[in-house]
Amino acid sequence: MNNPNTLSITAFALGPFQTNCYVVTAPDGCAWLVDVGSDPAAMLDHVETQDLTVEKIVLTHAHADHIAGLGEAVERHPDALVLIHENETDFLTDTTLNLSAGFGFPVVAPEASGTLRHGDRLTLSGHTFEVRHTPGHSPGGITLYQAQDGVTLVGDTLFAGSIGRFDFPTSDGPALLRSIHAQLLTLPDETKVYPGHGPATTIGDERATNPYLRQTELTS
Repeated sequence: MNNPNTLSITAFALGPFQTNCYVVTAPDGCAWLVDVGSDPAAMLDHVETQDLTVEKIVLTHAHADHIAGLGEAVERHPDALVLIHENETDFLTDTTLNLSAGFGFPVVAPEASGTLRHGDRLTLSGHTFEVRHTPGHSPGGITLYQAQDGVTLVGDTLFAGSIGRFDFPTSDGPALLRSIHAQLLTLPDETKVYPGHGPATTIGDERATNPYLRQTELTS
């Protein structure tokens, strides 16, 4: 039997990079958007058809494929707070930093309403998420961990069988490994992992099988 107090997490693979963007919904209909990629109509239409109230738009990081639809989301939900780690506020409007200039489709997103730091707590209708700073793929990458439901949204830090890229100008391979080992592999094995690309996984599966996590050092 499903727990009626459990959060619902619905994934939408958006845009040419099939970026996983999430609608996190509490039983009372309050919701967050976690990342908003390009062509977000399916995600935003879901919010409307389910009659959800979007309180926050939380960005795991500000690479173009995770923010390209932010303007449309803000237009449709103007009262929602847009939150990002303090190290990446400039990425939202800088097409070089957010990598969109190199991809040939410049993305200038709305500015954030507020910033996040490691250890912050965000609450969605009584469900408290811990913000964990997980730099490496990008300098302001974050993970959202919700212990009660045993879920974590990790952006592009960790994937099923892989890890985030660390060959971008603002990436840092050793920092990425440190983030994974210190902030993700310290979570319970049964924690479900919702990544920025590809299928969901668990901390235990990645600890046991992910070949990159056997390495002690990464260089770009």
